[in-house]
Formats: sequence, C-alpha cells, structure tokens
Amino acid sequence: MLKFKSLGMIAAASILFAACRSECPRGACAVSAPDFSPLASLPLPHPGTAMHAGSWDRTGGNHDFISVPPGRTITLLDQDGAGVVRRFWMTISPRNVDTLSQVILRMYWDNETNPSVECPLGAFFGVGFGDVSERYVSLPMDVGSGGYNCYWPMPFHKHARWTLENRSKTRIGSFYYNVDYTTCDSLPGGMMEFHACWRRENPTDPNRNYTILEAQGDGIFTGVALFMHGLNMGKNKLAFLEGDEMMYIDEPNAYPPTPPHWKHPEAVPQINGTGTEDYFCGGWYFNQGPVCAPYHGCLIKDEEHSRVAAYRWHIEDAIPYHKNIRVTIEHGTGDSVTADYSSVAFFYQNNPHQPYPPLPSDPADLLPSE
Repeated sequence: MLKFKSLGMIAAASILFAACRSECPRGACAVSAPDFSPLASLPLPHPGTAMHAGSWDRTGGNHDFISVPPGRTITLLDQDGAGVVRRFWMTISPRNVDTLSQVILRMYWDNETNPSVECPLGAFFGVGFGDVSERYVSLPMDVGSGGYNCYWPMPFHKHARWTLENRSKTRIGSFYYNVDYTTCDSLPGGMMEFHACWRRENPTDPNRNYTILEAQGDGIFTGVALFMHGLNMGKNKLAFLEGDEMMYIDEPNAYPPTPPHWKHPEAVPQINGTGTEDYFCGGWYFNQGPVCAPYHGCLIKDEEHSRVAAYRWHIEDAIPYHKNIRVTIEHGTGDSVTADYSSVAFFYQNNPHQPYPPLPSDPADLLPSE
C-alpha cells in the first residue's frame, strides 16, 4: 500500500505539466490531466521542443564548469519565447557555508525588472545554515551525493533569464549546472510564473510574527523552507517551536470572526496552526529526530545549538489567494522567543509581483548566526 501511495503523491504534482492531449493546438503547451502516474502518461503526445542550458564545455572537452570570481555576476539562462523549465541541477566547489549562503540565484520571467526568484543558493534548495552535510529527498527538491535538484515547474510566456551573483570573498572554482526545459509557441494565458522569496529577521521582533511571505495578486502559496535559530535560550532550547503558523488571505476578510477572548497582537487569521513542528507535519518537537518525506521534513534538529531546519510543500493542499496573502509564524508562544529566522517562500502568481525585501547590503548578514 505504501508503494502505491507514493506513486499517487508523485503523480499529483507531476500532472501539472505532463504531456499534452492529442487535441491540443499544434505548438501550444497545455496542461493535461492523465489518469495515472507520470510513467503512464509518457506515451501521450509531448508537443514542444526539448532544450538545455548548462555549463558544458563548448569546445567538446571536459571543462564542464564555470568559475565565478568574488563580486561577479554570470548569466545561466537567457531564452526568448514561451516554455516551461522542468529541471534544474547544480553543484558547486568549494561547497561551504560561504558559497551556499552568499551566492545569490535570481530568475526573471517575461522581461520583468524585479526578479521572481532571489535567494541564497543553499536556501533555495532548502539547505539550512549553509550545511554541506544536509541530505534529503522530497517531491520537488532533493539534495544528496553532491548534487542539488529542483523539479518545481517554471513556465514563462515571453522570456526567461537566470543569473548567479557571487557575493562571497571566495572564488567559485567550479560551478556545474543543467537547466532542462521545453519551448513552444505559446502557453495558456492563465498559467502562472514560479516565485521564490528569501527573507530573514535577526533578531525576530517580540511584537509580531515572523513574516514568511507577503504577496499581492492572484496566486497559489506552495510551500516554505524555514531555518530557525533560537538566541540566548534558557532551559528549553527549542521553545520557538511553540509558535503557530498564521495565514491571512484576501484581506479584508470577515472570516473568521474574532473570538471574545482573543489576545494575540495579530488579527485572527484564516489559517491558524497548533505549533511549528505540527505545521511541518511532525509532533512533540520532532521527538524522533530528522525526517524527510515527499511533502514535508525536518532536516536539522540541533537541540544543543537551538537550530531547526524544516520544509513544508503545499502540493496536495496548495493555498490559493485572489487579492493578497500574508504568511506568518510565531517564534514561540506569542512571539516570546528571540531568534534568528530565515526562510524561502515558494509560490505561483502572474507578474508583476510585489517587490521582495532587499537583500542585506553587507554579505556577512547572509551568513548564519554563530
């Protein structure tokens, strides 16, 4: 039974961008709904042209990587027209806390000015605190055996451009990457672009929740990687896990009404959780240790140093919004724990999107706390 359940999980996400039906207009990429797994859908027509961008040696040799000096920005992808990115793989050397924290990945769709993706490289792949030992397998992302993989589908209607900026003091001797995508004449007009927003509060504000995402428009919140580090902790080294997630959708919204004894400084949210580890589908402070699953995981549980890294993908339970969304989480009960929180929120919506908070001007502020 478990094997069949896993296949169902994989199929649910992959349906979004599987093969087109045979009746689709020639040259147009459309969304199909195959009845079975992605494996069963492979015989269906797959219109479009398979494309690839990567660091392969243009001379035909084995120099299949790019070097990036400190302060340099390079272009990874620059593609005109419509298409869908289906896979992104990379690895890097040196692979350390500096390069994973201070190298910035940006993605721009359809000639936008503000990037739809702007994240430290490690955080984008869910790697907390620049930890090179972290390994995990989930449905849209995985890290292991030296490789970093992303399978979030990324549509673009007119143009796609990716860049990589080295803000560290370390020369990237070898950056290897592959981007596999399909181009086509057009995409359905309502197909939304992929976004990933990095944020950090160090320290967190005792008067308000930590903000994971603020977005304006019509879209779908699809998940978060959250990295939590308690500061000046007492006996309970993981007390920040007492915080609840609170999501505010399409405000102003009269639902739910305010309970008569509501005391939290934030308004009553449409979605109110029961604890941080509960939101990440664990329990009892992740009492059985780290875990990874298709839609959720706790990758780092370091009670001695008050550090937890976790991910939650909203794939079966994607959260739609039509005007705006604000995703927050308490840091301890009533925001009582002082901590260093950073996160990457993943979501889809049409551009233009609300600009993200600017990255720190000092690259040192991208590094994890001591």
